[in-house]
Amino acid sequence: MADRTETEKRDLTKDLAAAVRGEVSSAAADRALMTMDASNYRRVPRAVVAPRDAEDVAAALRVCREHGVPVVPRGAGTSIAGQATGVGVVLDFTRHMRRIVSLDPAARTAVVEPGVILDDLRAAAGAHGLTFGPDPSTHSRCTLGGMIGNNSCGSHSVAWGTTADSVRELELLTYGGERVRAGRGTGPTGAPTGLPPRLRDGVKSLVDAELALLRTGYPDLPRRISGYALDALLPERGTDLARALTGSEGTLGVLTGATVRLVETPAARVLAVLGYPDESAAAEAAHTLLPHKPMTVEGMAADLVGGAAGLPEGGAWLFVEMGGASPAEAAARAEALCRAAAGDGTTGHAVVTDPAGQRALWRIREDASGTATRMPDGSEAWPGWEDCAVPPARLGPYLRDFRALLAQHGLRGTPYGHFGDGCIHIRIDFDLLTPPGIRRFRDFSHDLADLVVAHGGSLSGEHGDGQARAELLPKMYGPELVGLFGRFKDLWDPAAGLNPGMLVRPDRLDDNLRFAPLPGRPVPVEFGYPHDNGDFSAAVRRCVGVAKCRNEKTAAGSADVMCPSFRATGEEQHSTRGRARLLHEMLAGEVITDGWRSPEVHEALDLCLSCKGCRSDCPVGVDMATYKAEFLHHHYEGRLRPAAHYSMGRLPQWLHAAAPAAPAVNALARTPLAAVAKRLAGVAPERPLPALATETFTRWWWRRRRAAPPAGGRTVLLWPDTFTNHLSPQVGRAAVRVLEAAGLRPLLPPTAPLPGGALPQPALPRLRRPPLCCGLTYVSTGQLDRARAVMRRTLDVLTPLLAAGRPLVVLEPSCAAALRTDLPELLADDPRAPRLAASVRTFAQTLEDFAPDWRPPRLDRPVAGQTHCHQHAVLGDAADRRLRERAGLTGQLSGGCCGLAGNFGFERGHYDISVACAEDQLLPAVRRSAPGTEILADGFSCRTQLDHLGDRPGRHLAEVLAEALGEESGER
Repeated sequence: MADRTETEKRDLTKDLAAAVRGEVSSAAADRALMTMDASNYRRVPRAVVAPRDAEDVAAALRVCREHGVPVVPRGAGTSIAGQATGVGVVLDFTRHMRRIVSLDPAARTAVVEPGVILDDLRAAAGAHGLTFGPDPSTHSRCTLGGMIGNNSCGSHSVAWGTTADSVRELELLTYGGERVRAGRGTGPTGAPTGLPPRLRDGVKSLVDAELALLRTGYPDLPRRISGYALDALLPERGTDLARALTGSEGTLGVLTGATVRLVETPAARVLAVLGYPDESAAAEAAHTLLPHKPMTVEGMAADLVGGAAGLPEGGAWLFVEMGGASPAEAAARAEALCRAAAGDGTTGHAVVTDPAGQRALWRIREDASGTATRMPDGSEAWPGWEDCAVPPARLGPYLRDFRALLAQHGLRGTPYGHFGDGCIHIRIDFDLLTPPGIRRFRDFSHDLADLVVAHGGSLSGEHGDGQARAELLPKMYGPELVGLFGRFKDLWDPAAGLNPGMLVRPDRLDDNLRFAPLPGRPVPVEFGYPHDNGDFSAAVRRCVGVAKCRNEKTAAGSADVMCPSFRATGEEQHSTRGRARLLHEMLAGEVITDGWRSPEVHEALDLCLSCKGCRSDCPVGVDMATYKAEFLHHHYEGRLRPAAHYSMGRLPQWLHAAAPAAPAVNALARTPLAAVAKRLAGVAPERPLPALATETFTRWWWRRRRAAPPAGGRTVLLWPDTFTNHLSPQVGRAAVRVLEAAGLRPLLPPTAPLPGGALPQPALPRLRRPPLCCGLTYVSTGQLDRARAVMRRTLDVLTPLLAAGRPLVVLEPSCAAALRTDLPELLADDPRAPRLAASVRTFAQTLEDFAPDWRPPRLDRPVAGQTHCHQHAVLGDAADRRLRERAGLTGQLSGGCCGLAGNFGFERGHYDISVACAEDQLLPAVRRSAPGTEILADGFSCRTQLDHLGDRPGRHLAEVLAEALGEESGER
């Protein structure tokens, strides 16, 4: 049977490849990437097709009909109800069919292909003062085709409605190959226009026979998304076929183009934030704000918002955006709304006019679909009842009943969402791993469906029914109307070839759960995964598919890093989500069958820069750098590793050995022998080898200390990391100068434990013991046994020295991040590890925490450059920004990753991607900077990338301050 299935798959792939000009694949990796969307469900496709145009879609449908294989249209895969998964052929529209065909500002319409990303359309329309109204939180990566398929809404639906309100005309192909041009209105016979005769006559007959049912069977509320919108075909509603097909989840036709309506955007926007005692009070008040014509009325509670800055007092908040012809008018409207709301139980309010402050607050809301997947105690929460909606005036009572139902079933969740439209989003801590937990999930779903219907609501208020809710549609619509849905489906898709199992004759809501094939018990791993109870499967499950990592551009003013390799390649497998999907399938063992030896997972992780950006930027905290290190450890266990792992992975050993011969090594690096050495070491031929310091930082330190022991002051331990010690000792010397000027007493740790935790003395001999190491290069190449050994030695030496509360000052951000996170997570069994991690400080943090009264020299010039990706992800840069401000260094550093990323950019085969990552943010920011701008780059990799690719070198902040101190004192 398995052999026959493989033969059928090969024949299907062969015929598709012959018929379609776009890419066709049945490879394990490509199929694995499409097994899931952002829902609880998983289905394995046979093949993936990326059509180039409508003719490709028609050809793919013809082949699938011949083979009797179903088809699933897919956009960005951010659907939450499972409708973007399928067992047949997935049509991936994100690769090619993403043109904005035309944009007519006068008519306020645009013609788009289904793969157009919403933010791209908004940017094009924005040049004319227009926008596309619906704006789901995934606006930076969701596609128009997916929005039309699900009838997406977003925060501004109280002003601009749902996607169905913005659709003018749809171009589709049925599974049978019929071309449809669906709009509004009828022809001479009273039938919808744009249909082939079979469909034209069938639709008219169906509507004419069921007028009474269509007029009485639908609840009247703004967020009614569930089922087919057949009431749009009523003559009194204009026989709007485009509206009726919007939200059909790819079950009736495959979208190949759409004409959509654009709306005028206000010249200015202001955000009013209203505080309430709790979410019920906020829910009760939301609909009372609608007469003020707000653009948004979004609700969030304290258990989701946390300690966000800029919020007024309260336990829940409404984010209410007001527009105006000018900032003053928008602010006046916001103030008026706040005054009116004050009598409805508000605990306070804030009017946020600053665009940066508004972005910061909106980011909390937009990330909620990810952050809500973890409860405050770290337990997992899942979609499934993500977006039911009730009439806005019923939201308060409904929410109280909803909370009572959660308690009755012993469940927890954090409601938030579109309170002004009566639509609630929530992730609930269902146990979807065990049979009893799944039974509870099913029972609760049935009970909640009854509750929603009792309040006059819709099972779906935004994301569609998919598999999550379609089984329950009879509760909402009754068997007669659901039967009509089935007849409509059979009219359009008699072969049931389009997205079967969705909406009509659906799969059960507890079938196809994505967790089912995962191992039943934790797999043996090296890292501790403290946030996932040591369970690697739970760590991988963190990725729920919201796909923030698929952002092709970083938002204006954002310092986000994730995901540089996706922005460079545009390939799903090189996104954080894509890699998590492949790891999930590796653990499942159905599609990816080689376990830790998997070449598919290795290929995807090969272009992961280990930038750690996802650790902070991913709403659910996926940590792909750690997962990559874990995978590489197992993948190469007992096997020969790539040359780069031996050369750059063990860099601290080689640099320590080469230090005495640094002049000779540097001379050889300038001869033709360097090319041979690079080839043997796995180094990219395009990269020059960095010069070794002829005097290491530690040698300089001991020489200086014997000559002039440091004066008094609070002692801080200065970490002599490998890069500072051997490759940029000037940074260490500058840091010593600044720390001493600030009244601190920097000391270097010894290379071996001293009796009783004594501090190193000036007379201590310079032993040839290997220096201490954070283990970074071993971790990044997956040599975790060696990493653990060097980290334990570091603990042995540092633990007694740090016992008095001394900080460990680390100048290299990547090493600081390794000591802060990798060390305690790899040595999870060692109680000393978290104490060491807690002692780590960056250069700026040390000055702020231990020399708060020190005033840095004033430089009064602009800066450009980049915040190190590891610092952004692990350590934060708030102290650096404050230090720069005090020193008169103005301007912002860019986000992103420099692309060198330690060993990554030096490895053979990575050069082009490394350059593309640098061109994403770092190099353009430096090129835009004015003459005289200080180029800051605290990371050795960042400075090296600038040296290799730019014409303006970067410096560590310590170097800039030390130079200014010298100028103040007259030193030259």
